[in-house]
Amino acid sequence: MSERATPQGTLYVVSTPIGNMGDFSFRAVEVLRAVDLILAEDTRHTRHLLKRYEVGTPSAAYHEHNEAKMTPGLVARLSSGESFALVTDAGTPLISDPGARLIAAAITARVPVVPVPGASAVLAALVASGLAADRFTFFGFLTRTGGDRRAALDKIATLRHTAVLYEAPARIAATLSEIEERGGGERPAVVAREMTKQFEEVRRGTVSSLRAYYEERPPRGELVLVLGASVPIEASDELVRDRVRALRSQGVSARDASARVAGELGVSKRLAYGFAQEAGVDHEERDNREDRDE
Repeated sequence: MSERATPQGTLYVVSTPIGNMGDFSFRAVEVLRAVDLILAEDTRHTRHLLKRYEVGTPSAAYHEHNEAKMTPGLVARLSSGESFALVTDAGTPLISDPGARLIAAAITARVPVVPVPGASAVLAALVASGLAADRFTFFGFLTRTGGDRRAALDKIATLRHTAVLYEAPARIAATLSEIEERGGGERPAVVAREMTKQFEEVRRGTVSSLRAYYEERPPRGELVLVLGASVPIEASDELVRDRVRALRSQGVSARDASARVAGELGVSKRLAYGFAQEAGVDHEERDNREDRDE
């Protein structure tokens, strides 16, 4: 007679409030009370939520610094029949928060993964923005510098549907300026600040108007930037030439400048590359003149 298989546990992915503590479902409370362990990004932060809803379940810290070490043991416990709830400090786990490693490992081990939906700053900002929400791309937090940031901004500049991203208060004006530099100054934009909290604010305008506003009035709190679709424009040769020259003067190579401008303005790479080569010749002639003058 074979032994009866041990029933597997379940990994619940539980969304928590992003500000207003009332944005927590009855189901979420029931799940947190029923599981064997709550995996929290910061147990000190989560303790306030658990106390508010009289949840006495033990909790353990699970974050980007210990997830590699903890994941195998947690999956083994799930496979043996224990059930866990994964939460983050605010909002839905995995949305710019840790947890992907554990969920992937649980799925590989055939452990059921069950979402318990709730608050999300991305969706709250999107539906309050008034911009098209039928299709959108979420970019999370952009890297602060480097090629990855430029590539993401280039993609945002040509996106034909709504873009949503997180940004730090100290960098929002600079990010809007970089989008403006890529021809997006008149693009509709919304900055949603402190969603569901006491000082919630949704400021609408264009990329240029919001950039000017936040340069004069640096914001505080958590921000979500929502950008309307980029609308193709009829680009004249003069506009293409000026944009290419501006990039070349910043040290961008002819190949990269032509590719970027082609994407931004919807023109052929061949046309843009021709202007990029002209700009390169101009720079060489200028450098030669300066050398002779010396």
